[in-house]
Parts: sequence; structure tokens; C-alpha cells
Amino acid sequence: MFNRAVSRLSRKRPPSDIHDSDGSSSSGHQNPKSAAKWAASLENLLEDPEGVKRFREFLKKEFSEENVLFWLACEDFKKTQDKKQMQEKAKEIYMTFLSSKASSQVNVEGQSRLSETILEEPHPLMFQKLQDQIFNLMKYDSYSRFLKSDLFLKHKRTEEEDEDPPDAQTAAKRASRIYNT
Repeated sequence: MFNRAVSRLSRKRPPSDIHDSDGSSSSGHQNPKSAAKWAASLENLLEDPEGVKRFREFLKKEFSEENVLFWLACEDFKKTQDKKQMQEKAKEIYMTFLSSKASSQVNVEGQSRLSETILEEPHPLMFQKLQDQIFNLMKYDSYSRFLKSDLFLKHKRTEEEDEDPPDAQTAAKRASRIYNT
């Protein structure tokens, strides 16, 4: 259940991105200069579904994908209104990421760990302190490496190449040949 929710969450697009101003769907093309937005801040990266996808790919290679999955699960949890659903999600987050037997345990400070008893009376911000720790871990560790990674740099180069009109590239090559002969 949790993996489906994370999968759905990482595919979600903000309502403003679903349609262009002319009403046509924008899902067929990438947001230009997304790499520049991602490089500006981790927050920008995490707001962009494509950015989350690329960051997850990178973290998977670093064996720390659980950090972004936990962060995403906490974001989803905060939006939960129904008390019973909140209890289920809280237990799932605890069992998946925080329990000593967790399958994808995140690295949080010992005194910040939650006891299982708190799961009985969940509230939207119950994971906030832990989520902030993981966010800072990603921001000051994984994110900076992501920006230097081949995965990110390749995406950035592809965007830059797509941005340059072919005529400009051809003219530049012609000019280069003329002046370098």
C-alpha cells in the first residue's frame, strides 16, 4: 500500500502544471530549464515530479532512497484528514522507516525516535521533527552530490541542447569553420 502511495505521489503533478494556458495538456513536454530550478534549491527539486524521479534514481544508486521516500510519505501524511486513515498511515510510516525492524530505516538521531504509543493518537505534524532531520540530511549531503552527478549533469546538458535552436548551432559551426581555417 505504501509503495503505491509513494509511486502515485512521485507521479503527481501540481494542478497548474496539468494544462498550459491555452488548455492543452503539458504532460507531453518537459518544463524548460527544470535543471536550473532543481539546482536553485532542494525545495524546488522536491516540488517537481520529474525532479523527485531523478533524485530518487540518484539516491537509489547511493543506497539512501529511503530518505526521500520518508520525506514524501510525511508530506502525504500531513495532508491526511481522516483520523482512521491517519492512524493507518502513521503506523505504516513507523513500520517502514522508524521501527528498529523497519525495512527502509532512516537515519535519525536516537532521542528523536518516536515510541509506538504515539501512533494511537496521530496528528499531522507528529513526524515533523524527524522529517526536518531527513530534509537537512538530504540538503547538506545527498543533494549537493546529486548536483555534481552524471545523472543531473546529463539532464542539464540535454535541456541546454534542446534549448538552442538548430539554426543557431549550424550558424555557430559555420562561423567557427570560417574563422578557424
